[in-house]
Amino acid sequence: MIKDYFYNDRFYKNILKNKRDPRIKKEYKKLLHYKKMIKFVYQNKPLGTGDAVLKTRRFIKDKYFLMLLPDDLIINNNCSKSMIKVHKRFNSSVMASMNVNKKNVSRWGIYHLDKKLDKKNYLIKNVIEKPSIKKAPSNKAVIGRYILPSSIFLKLKKQKPGKGGEIHVTDAIQSLIDEKEKFVAHNFSGKYLDCGTMNGYINSTIEISKL
Repeated sequence: MIKDYFYNDRFYKNILKNKRDPRIKKEYKKLLHYKKMIKFVYQNKPLGTGDAVLKTRRFIKDKYFLMLLPDDLIINNNCSKSMIKVHKRFNSSVMASMNVNKKNVSRWGIYHLDKKLDKKNYLIKNVIEKPSIKKAPSNKAVIGRYILPSSIFLKLKKQKPGKGGEIHVTDAIQSLIDEKEKFVAHNFSGKYLDCGTMNGYINSTIEISKL
């Protein structure tokens, strides 16, 4: 559906022909612009986020890359830009962080934090995927914004399935942390909207309609 949205030229040309609305023409030009920049990869089976990331390997040319998960929205402030600043400052990988209700930690990857670098940034000691309440080392959750090293692809290629039979990107991150790769947890500014549940999706739609 997403690919059709960008590639269905006939659909948009018919609208332009019938409506003759300059606003539609302007939006269509945006689609043509982004169409040249977007590449698609597919998971034939839902084998986890780590498997999805591994499939992008041939498109990643730099030492680091930015990854955004589509069901985590952050509005009112550009989280990615602030993470890029942190990455440049500490010359490290960066992951977005947010406090969550202790009762809900089993929904998230949870940080075990190390040294505090400043008001908003901490070194990461461990990342635990969806721990129980008793085993959670904190209530600071991994949010779907990452600046990751391209070296993670080698870890993902060798990684065995973890919890739920899936390949988790957090497990590969933990392997890199164990090898002394520096990862920073960044407490971002901006409002977080969770689209991962039906209620969250509905509430997010309402919030975005107010922008």
